[in-house]
Amino acid sequence: MTISTEIRELNDNSFWGHDVIVEDDVQIGKYTILHPGTRICKGSRIGSHCEIGVPSDLADSKGLTISPHSLIRSHSVFYEGSRFGDHLTTGHRVTVRENTIAGSNFQIGTLSDIQGHCEIGDHVRFHSNVHIGQGAKIGNFVFIFPYVVLTNDPTPPSNNLSGVTVEDFAVIATMSTVLPGVKIGKDALVGAQSLVREDVPAGMICVGVPGKNVGSTSKIKLKSNGESAYPWRRHFHRGYPERVVNEWKEEFACPD
Repeated sequence: MTISTEIRELNDNSFWGHDVIVEDDVQIGKYTILHPGTRICKGSRIGSHCEIGVPSDLADSKGLTISPHSLIRSHSVFYEGSRFGDHLTTGHRVTVRENTIAGSNFQIGTLSDIQGHCEIGDHVRFHSNVHIGQGAKIGNFVFIFPYVVLTNDPTPPSNNLSGVTVEDFAVIATMSTVLPGVKIGKDALVGAQSLVREDVPAGMICVGVPGKNVGSTSKIKLKSNGESAYPWRRHFHRGYPERVVNEWKEEFACPD
């Protein structure tokens, strides 16, 4: 374990502030800045040109800990005051603002940004170019696809923010916009290029501009075999722990 007590430039052209802790088996890329109070846990990889632990007057706590076995790719920026479970993974040029609390196995796609003060569960997957407004609350096993925007200001510009809520297993398809305060229910599906202005009940489909709830996700079938596509955990298991997959298999082994 290495502890830096003053700002210094390393031989590989990375920069460490005081009270930085770098645990065993960690790689730090060139021209990366680790701000004071940053801790990089074991087995993590930080790419080049990153800025980790950026100071913020809005942070609830000082410093930033990057969880074990994380992978943060080049040109990404993380502000202080956030917490993550293990196996955090990002694409390139990701921004995560202060007071973001996320669970394990969180994936953030290239050019995505999280505007802070957000709560995010386990095994959440953001694809590229996703924007998450302040105050969003996102459950477990949620998929958010490219160019999705979760907004938070009903009367912009104002200080009356109301974040979006997305419950477990929900899917928001590409280029959709969800307006402030809207709740996307468990196992719900928002179709591509939708404008969601009202709550989407659990297990329902919302499509269109403006978005309309058009029925149960159970009526959508897989093209490969005609079986129900949703809930998606019936058939999609790639990248999930064996324990979790076995629970899903048991859940759907019984008749509906």
